[in-house]
Amino acid sequence: MDVNLKLVDVAFCLLFLVWILWDASGTRKEAGTDEHFLRRERSSLSAKANVLLSYVVGVSYIVYLLHEFWESVNFPIHDIFSAIAWCCACMLAVYSVSIGKKRWPLVLILWWAVSSICTLVAVSFYCLRRFRHICEPPKFVPKANTVDFAALPLSLLMCLNALLNNTVKKKSDATRPLLSELESDSGCESDPFSNSGIWSLLTFRWLNPLFHKGRCEKLQTEDVPPIPQSETADEASCLLEEFFRKQKTSMPSLSNAILHSIQTPLAINAIFAGVNTIASYIGPLLITTFVNFMSSNDENLKWHHGLILALIFFFAKNVESLSQRQWYFGARRLGIRVRAGLMALIYKKSLALKYCGTRSGKIINYVNVDVERIAEFCWHFHGIWLLPFQVTFALGILYNNLGAAPALAAFVTTIFVMISNTPLAKVQEKLHTKIMEARDSRIKATSESLKSMRALKLHSWESTFLKKLFHLRETERGFLKKYLYTSSAMTFLFWASPTLVSVVTFGVCVLLGTPLTSATVLSALATFRILQEPIYNLPELISMVAQTKVSIDRVQSFIREEDSKRLMHNHSSGSPGVAIEIQAAEFAWQDKDAKKPTIKITKKLRIMKGSKVAVCGSVGSGKTSFLCSILGEIPRVFGPSIETYGSKAFVLQSAWIQTGTVRDNVLFGKDMDRSFYENVVEACALNHDIEMWADGDLCVVGERGLNLSGGQKQRIQMARALYSNSDIYLLDDPFSAVDAHTGAHMFKKCLMQLLHDKTVVYVTHQLEFLDSSDLVLVMKDGRIVESGKYHDLVLNPDGELMKQMAAHHKSLDQVNPSKSNPSTKPRQASCIEACEVKFIDLSRSNKVSKMCLYEEAESGRVKWHVYTAFVTAAYKGALVPVTLLCHVLFQLLQMGSNYWIAWASDKEEIVTKQQLINMFALLSGASSLFVLGRAFLLSTIAIETSQCLFVGMMKSVFRAPLSFFDSTPSSRILNRSSTDQSIVDTDIPYRLAGLAFAIIQLLSIVALMCQVAWQIFFLFLVVFGISIWYQAYYISTARELARMVPTQQAPILHHFSESIAGATVIRSFNQESRFWKTNVDLINNYSRAAFYNSGTMEWLCVRINFLFNLVFFLLLVILVSLPRSAIDPSLAGLAATYGLNLNVLQAWVIWNLCNVENKMISVERILQFTGIQSEAPLVIEDHRPEMDWPRNGEINIENLHVQYNPVLPKVLKGISCIFPGKKKIGVVGRTGSGKSTLIQALFRVVEPSQGRILIDGVDISKLGLQDLRSRLSIIPQEPTLFQGTLRMNLDPLEEHADHEIWEVIDKCDLAKNVKQDERLLEAPVAEDGENWSVGTKAASTDNLIQKTIREETNGCTVITVAHRIPTVVDNDLVLVLGEGKVMEYNSPSELLGDNSSAFSSLVMEFLRRSSVTDDYQ
Repeated sequence: MDVNLKLVDVAFCLLFLVWILWDASGTRKEAGTDEHFLRRERSSLSAKANVLLSYVVGVSYIVYLLHEFWESVNFPIHDIFSAIAWCCACMLAVYSVSIGKKRWPLVLILWWAVSSICTLVAVSFYCLRRFRHICEPPKFVPKANTVDFAALPLSLLMCLNALLNNTVKKKSDATRPLLSELESDSGCESDPFSNSGIWSLLTFRWLNPLFHKGRCEKLQTEDVPPIPQSETADEASCLLEEFFRKQKTSMPSLSNAILHSIQTPLAINAIFAGVNTIASYIGPLLITTFVNFMSSNDENLKWHHGLILALIFFFAKNVESLSQRQWYFGARRLGIRVRAGLMALIYKKSLALKYCGTRSGKIINYVNVDVERIAEFCWHFHGIWLLPFQVTFALGILYNNLGAAPALAAFVTTIFVMISNTPLAKVQEKLHTKIMEARDSRIKATSESLKSMRALKLHSWESTFLKKLFHLRETERGFLKKYLYTSSAMTFLFWASPTLVSVVTFGVCVLLGTPLTSATVLSALATFRILQEPIYNLPELISMVAQTKVSIDRVQSFIREEDSKRLMHNHSSGSPGVAIEIQAAEFAWQDKDAKKPTIKITKKLRIMKGSKVAVCGSVGSGKTSFLCSILGEIPRVFGPSIETYGSKAFVLQSAWIQTGTVRDNVLFGKDMDRSFYENVVEACALNHDIEMWADGDLCVVGERGLNLSGGQKQRIQMARALYSNSDIYLLDDPFSAVDAHTGAHMFKKCLMQLLHDKTVVYVTHQLEFLDSSDLVLVMKDGRIVESGKYHDLVLNPDGELMKQMAAHHKSLDQVNPSKSNPSTKPRQASCIEACEVKFIDLSRSNKVSKMCLYEEAESGRVKWHVYTAFVTAAYKGALVPVTLLCHVLFQLLQMGSNYWIAWASDKEEIVTKQQLINMFALLSGASSLFVLGRAFLLSTIAIETSQCLFVGMMKSVFRAPLSFFDSTPSSRILNRSSTDQSIVDTDIPYRLAGLAFAIIQLLSIVALMCQVAWQIFFLFLVVFGISIWYQAYYISTARELARMVPTQQAPILHHFSESIAGATVIRSFNQESRFWKTNVDLINNYSRAAFYNSGTMEWLCVRINFLFNLVFFLLLVILVSLPRSAIDPSLAGLAATYGLNLNVLQAWVIWNLCNVENKMISVERILQFTGIQSEAPLVIEDHRPEMDWPRNGEINIENLHVQYNPVLPKVLKGISCIFPGKKKIGVVGRTGSGKSTLIQALFRVVEPSQGRILIDGVDISKLGLQDLRSRLSIIPQEPTLFQGTLRMNLDPLEEHADHEIWEVIDKCDLAKNVKQDERLLEAPVAEDGENWSVGTKAASTDNLIQKTIREETNGCTVITVAHRIPTVVDNDLVLVLGEGKVMEYNSPSELLGDNSSAFSSLVMEFLRRSSVTDDYQ
């Protein structure tokens, strides 16, 4: 190389490198600040022009070099340095703009100036020589080329721009504070991604502050920056809805709307995918040239020719790496945007739809399964159009190296392998569908079991239901086993496909006599390895397209449903003084089997403002449906809609309570008015409860109000309605769940005082509340059969109201009880029954802390015991080393076969073509067999491991005490048994194995490279050390982000199910917008975690990729620098061929290493629920009761003390009494007196801290829980129904014949209801028994229940806890509790005889409220 002006380029290359390293180190020191999170002003036009011009000049030099390299090998090396210098200048310009430099770096300005001068000199001398003004230019002046002429004006322009303008317009001192104030006042927090420059986006430097934060301390949710505006739920859903509505067709397509809403980022992402594909084929294309260079002894080939090849390889690998990272991250971004938009749209639709019949479970399935699948498809989308391009590129390379016939053979074989894969893919798809169906059934059964866990445990049914779950899991496991073994076959095809294609291709070459050289062979092998991916991905892609189409169709059908149109409107004005105007009309629920309307109104009815309207009727008469028709919640089938004038508040019969504090439930989105709030709380009798709760009204309510009694839930939702200060109140039997005293208090304070000037329509079963109304509506069979003033209606002895009054007085007459006939046939003497019990005493028990609302997550690294527990779960880990050995042998045989054909193809004198192909086929076939063995062993391990973890978790959960379910929302358990279990079933075993296999492959390639060039070993040590440091720096942040993803997803699903359950209430209170905002915030929190979790992975891969690309480059430099005689060209070519995959492989190792830890969090979460502290044993062999125990049923309570927690006060304080056998004992007392706790102690739901309970002389604390609870029977206050058939609900254990079931149905007066359905005992019961009224669920009227209990339990010991006095006055004994102590215990007659007794005062309270008019008496 002659010494000339171009040496300046070399100097500037070094200067650029030093400057970038120095500046980056200075910037890194400030990485902990929020500098990159602040919005920067956009770069000027001249700055962008300089970046663009630098890019154009740099690319021009590279194209010129490639052209010269292709045409000739003799060109000046200084052109290489010119290209490198301009590329460095371009990178530095991009870097300066991206980090917001106010001025161009001095080194860059100098470069533009010096290069302009040097180029001007070279061009000038060229022109002088061209026009014969001089003969030869001086030696220090380089010869100008074509690019120099083009670069001269551009470099002069860049130099001028740099001198005259700054990169970023400086903000003046006067404007900067003002702008800062405006930004702070707006409260708009900008995201680091949107404000990053090109260099920062390419290298993911915008994540540096987040990594710094995560390195210094544990990352919290609030530490995660916001996401770009385009990814937010409201923005994505608005765009999606806009394109969905804009379609000019009656059946708008959701898929078209999605494509239009993401078309721009999708196109940009497609460019990155295309660039990545093209760059990935440059290596196989040039490997022939490289091996030829290594094999050639031509003196004309200088070392810089090899250096140029190495540079091209290096450049191509970096382009491939950077474009792949942008492609993958862009695909994840698209998925996040689509997911957020669809989630928000489905939520909006679910709130808007009325009477659609869609249950919560189905909508949750849309969100949890279908939306996730659609979002995941964004990752696979480009595979559709890339596949033919990949195959075409591969065939082009094969045609160039081997000719037409071998390329055609490779194409046919590739198609054959793809076709062979397709049947397996179809089988796999069918099995996947079966798995999903089986999983849905199991999750549904699990959900119902968890909701009804109290009933299961008290009836001692949990073992039976657990067996049913295990049976459902076995069905799922059967499909899972077939699915995983099918996957094993597909894995075998994946690894065997390059072998098969290469054997056939090389075989055709041998048959046709096509010359094979090590160069063409290695190029073909590299091409086959790239073809491996599309061959394997085609069936998966087809399956993904089919599954996504199904999901889109499901979501589309839901979104297409006609938006509910309110059947009435909140008119601000109507007829003077009218609040509700009802015309003759018919309303019916959407039921195909419905033969008549649910509600039929035959005459016009006006309800005036401020009036009180009572609605009464028997069970199933249509009272609740009447209120729903006023709200517009029932479809109108005939007549005009019901008009309401003013805002409304609705109180459900089955209380709907939100997860949150008591105060939040009462305020329900309204601002706090302390005085009014206190009046409402006092009117709803919540003062006493609030005083007893440790946190007062800030006490946190669990899921569905799980830690509240029925009365407390009803009073809280009544307070919610009162605090809304609405114009119209619709109350659905709000006093049924409270005792007589509390009901009387609430009726007086709420309806008569706070709502004295409001319009109130209230449904009631307590007929004592009728006389205070202005109008009484009596309903029967969905019709208003009587209406009028109460005093007028009671004058008609044949009226419907009087029939109900007669039944009411029959219950009142029980206050003077007569002894029941002792001759009644006893049902069973050895039985103890507890009736009408609500088994939670909220004020004392299991106070839910605020922390239980947020899922507990481990911190720090996933502990080693989690890995060891997972690895040794199946066969104690015995198959693990065998599986690893199979992979080691596969790798050795594969490398051996590749080396054999590369080496032997040039040894025609000692190896025949037949020997060449036979040995290659033998080695390749043997390696494929080891892959097959490895795949099947891995599937076996996966199946057994997932089953062990599932069984362990479910056994632990079902054996947990009831306090665990009171403080743990069912969604957390379901999340583990669905999402986490699914990951364990099909993901983690393969991730963990993939990591081990990738490490083995990486080490084998490192060993091969070190064998070729031992110097590279030390470089590998350095790179591995840096990689480990990067991984350690990365994992502390990535781990916490990975943990955030599932914990941020759970609140979305919870909010969905909660909102759907309370949609009627939300609509009636006009709170849709507030709930929408909450949902958007939750989705954005989830998107934030997912967005930055995806970004951190790419941040790591960019850096590790570059390191290993650098190693590969230096390996090539060493190889081309060594003497030809010092190295085997075939071995060098093989090392280069495997080195092409080095960056992909190391990225796979690092990605798996980090992803395994992220995925192992699922195992960690399952193991959390495997070690739950369990209840007492179900059976204690040494203390088993006799078969006929208890014979007499005598209960002896001795000095019983109970407290729910050692830090909480005692609830029962030294209770001592005896319940005689075969007697009926009533337990009464005020709220919080300990009634429910006593029954819980009897069933050992809570263990006594002191004292004991004896049943027929046996200490129940020494018995197993199954032995105890199976001998007791219980009728809870709140009914529990399972989805299934009526038979299954009446006989869950399948122990009784049909005639026995019908006998029970007759006794409960349900025969009429059951026979209305032709399916009789096989009649379906919907989720939570939604298709049965509350009264029917519990089995008809109060009088009938008491009559049935008296007749059927004569001869049993019966303990009844009830709020209604008639329920217990005919008992043999009454126990009155007060503040956890026995106040009175005697026969009802004795206690009633003492006017000063507590029981007498309770009876008098009830009678006062239950008395009727003198005229009727």
